[in-house]
Amino acid sequence: QVRLAESGGGLAQPGGSLRLSCEASGSFNGFSSMGWYRQGSGTQRELVAVAVEGGHTLYADSVKGRFTISRDDAKNTVDLQMNGLKVEDTDVYYCRVVHIGEPPTLFWGQGTQVTVSS
Repeated sequence: QVRLAESGGGLAQPGGSLRLSCEASGSFNGFSSMGWYRQGSGTQRELVAVAVEGGHTLYADSVKGRFTISRDDAKNTVDLQMNGLKVEDTDVYYCRVVHIGEPPTLFWGQGTQVTVSS
């Protein structure tokens, strides 16, 4: 089993910054994908950013140039540096990993609230 511990959410002002961190623990072989999603009340969970094996990253258009995802396979962590925050970035942010295996298995964190408000 894989457990994901998220931290770093909170309140920020527009234009401010927050850094989210997610650490995986438990029994696993590795992750083909580690990323962050977000979900607001009454909306579908959407991709924010994902980092896959080999160093490739993918970002939602709405966060490109403002957010940076980084993964550390030695520490089993994936972080999301969020700069230039906007009110519309307010959501619950979820860490998601895809465990290497047959079949691959998806795990979600519990979510951390990010609120951007003046």
